[in-house]
Amino acid sequence: MYFFLCNLSLVDMGFTTTTVPKMIVGILTHSTAISYTGCLTQMSVFVLFGCMDDFLLTVMAYDRFVAICHPLHYQVIMNSHRCGFLVSVSLWASLLDSLLQNLMILQVTCFTGVEICNFFCDPSQILNLNCSDIFSSDIFTYIVSIIYGFLPMSGILLSYYKIVSSILRIPSPGGRYKAFSTCGSHLTVVCLFYGTAIGVYLSSAFSGSAGKGVLASLVYTVVTPMLNPFIYSLRNRDMKKSMQRVRNKLVLFQCLSYAFGLHGKSINTMH
Repeated sequence: MYFFLCNLSLVDMGFTTTTVPKMIVGILTHSTAISYTGCLTQMSVFVLFGCMDDFLLTVMAYDRFVAICHPLHYQVIMNSHRCGFLVSVSLWASLLDSLLQNLMILQVTCFTGVEICNFFCDPSQILNLNCSDIFSSDIFTYIVSIIYGFLPMSGILLSYYKIVSSILRIPSPGGRYKAFSTCGSHLTVVCLFYGTAIGVYLSSAFSGSAGKGVLASLVYTVVTPMLNPFIYSLRNRDMKKSMQRVRNKLVLFQCLSYAFGLHGKSINTMH
């Protein structure tokens, strides 16, 4: 679990640094213009880390499924080689998606002097700029959405279906709570990530308001990655114990500093 959390943190750092610096520069300079090369680069890196985040959440769901449904075989199934293999597959699949998105965008003809209703180069909006062949763009979008959206989500839903079925068979309420608490953080992150991401595309497809789509994009590209460390820290028992030890050390240090400070003051007064 901690191995996947480490990779998820690195991906979230790359995910936010793809869009946030350009957004801050645009706010400070009051200029939202971006070059053709810069837009393609930003879109490629954004798709790479976005897909990587998606696949890692799916892999973590499988990890929780093995931990709860097959606890005695967990160390054998989720060994270091398999964990590295799953992360490698996620990386190569994300690179393939980024490459396919670039190849499709390079065929867009109406790409000069246009405006995008977002604070970054959103692939779904850039593909809509294709004036030459709209049908092929739609087919490509549907295929990519099924492979990189529907399949990982189906894997997460299937894993949690097995997890919930196993938890309901536990006789004691304490055992059920303990089992479910191990995947509560991951489930919260999945709901935030997929809920806002789906909201972006539904709002852009069925609503004429661009502000709602920008707000949902801001949530799943900036807010959700920033909340991930807090979610896992607050809901993880080991993290709570570590934070408690650090807090106790700080309190002890403050008490000792206060005691030595008073002692030094009394000595100075005596002299």
